[in-house]
Amino acid sequence: MEPLLLMRGIAKQFPGVRALDGVDLDVRPGEVHCLLGQNGAGKSTLIKVLAGAHQPDEGEIVFAGEPVRLAGPTAAMRAGIATIYQELDLVDGLSVAENIFLGHERARFGFTRRAEAERAARELLGRLGHGEIPPRREVGRLPAAGKQVVSMARALSHDARLIVMDEPSAALAHDEVGNLFRIIRELTGAGVAVVYISHRLEEIREIGDRVTVLKDGRAVAGGLPARTTSTEEIVAMMTGRDVEYAFPERPKSGASGASGEGRAEVLRVEGLTLPGAFEDVSLTVRAGEIVGLAGLVGSGRSEILEAVYGARRPARGRVLVDGRPVRPGDTRAAVRRGMGMAPEERKSQALLMNETVAGNVSVAGLSRYASFGWLSRRRELADVHRQIEALDIRPPDPGRPVVTLSGGNQQKVVLARWLLDPAGLRLLILDEPTRGVDVGARAELYAVIRELAGRGIGVLLVSSEVPEVLGLADRVLVVRDGRVVHTGDARGLDESAVLNMIMEGSAL
Repeated sequence: MEPLLLMRGIAKQFPGVRALDGVDLDVRPGEVHCLLGQNGAGKSTLIKVLAGAHQPDEGEIVFAGEPVRLAGPTAAMRAGIATIYQELDLVDGLSVAENIFLGHERARFGFTRRAEAERAARELLGRLGHGEIPPRREVGRLPAAGKQVVSMARALSHDARLIVMDEPSAALAHDEVGNLFRIIRELTGAGVAVVYISHRLEEIREIGDRVTVLKDGRAVAGGLPARTTSTEEIVAMMTGRDVEYAFPERPKSGASGASGEGRAEVLRVEGLTLPGAFEDVSLTVRAGEIVGLAGLVGSGRSEILEAVYGARRPARGRVLVDGRPVRPGDTRAAVRRGMGMAPEERKSQALLMNETVAGNVSVAGLSRYASFGWLSRRRELADVHRQIEALDIRPPDPGRPVVTLSGGNQQKVVLARWLLDPAGLRLLILDEPTRGVDVGARAELYAVIRELAGRGIGVLLVSSEVPEVLGLADRVLVVRDGRVVHTGDARGLDESAVLNMIMEGSAL
């Protein structure tokens, strides 16, 4: 079959780094071509070239048999190429329908035909299995999964022949991933090609046809069969080494179960309630203990973390750190008491995107470098350099703007902020800590989290990946419809038992 897309010898240079070095990629009509690689391997740069957001320094693009020059995103969409980015490029202040047809509005004689746009938006949302999303609702009021659906609807509105999906399942619950795959199969059955990027290798097996692996800006393998290429082969090509998928071993005298009963409580939550999100939530985290929350997107799990940290003000209940109440709805009070948080939406909630790595890492603790109104940049940079080395942030440049880093390295910057002063950290709250992070970097983050627990720091985390919760946590809380339906030792659970509680609400 003749390829729909051919990218030959694509090269792209940025100051100090050659992001792409002669990459070849071919995609056939009606196939799901998976693009894999570690963070920083060049995946994002390649799809931005395909989307018209970057111009290649070398190479050519052939689409539907014709050489094309994609001078910008509009040119790419007109050619029939739509891109759904991992960090969604939606306008929160506009409605769902306005976002779907942004740039190609339904208009006549200069006037927008709102009713027609809303009707068409409703049809597209229904096609995606989410007809319940109101076309008039502001996108900023939707949860992350809802925004993902709107972004997919926008891609479909362009009648694209090729759709690039960058981590499309990252913000979706378990049942919604199945719906995503259904849509992809419908698209490919109609001849639409899909370029699919994911760090979840089990998804590649289920939905992919062929695989191309990038490493250090080069394609180290192209067109491999997705279902028969082993995980070990893929990981070795991505990392240049074998990576074990084992989580860090729990300490034999760990905090879980009876062995943790003698440890001091770092966090106690009593009867916490936020109407419409969760109700009567109580939990504890002991020193050196990792407690994981498992549940569907929209179950209230992220809102629980935000209320504990003070980003949301609960209607009832209280939060105590080391036995002392923390003022509700006050993140500064939470930080003073030794809490740190890495939120799910790192770009909008955690990072100063146009600031440097150093500025982002030190922003929560500038006072420690201040003396008589002056900042000691030498001490600040020395501490930042240590965190860059410890977390292997790439490139290792404290002066580099965070916006230029890959998603996994941006997440490491968020963690580095709280690790700058580990002696003052009592509780680390992590919401989807490995979202958009490759397999090699995940292993490094798991080791960091376990090491922090080994120092006596309590960890409270949420993950959409049940194996991640079970592999990392000492205790697991299952959340369904805003209520905790089960609390127990992680070693007594398996994935099917947790999924049964998540879906059915029945506790063991």
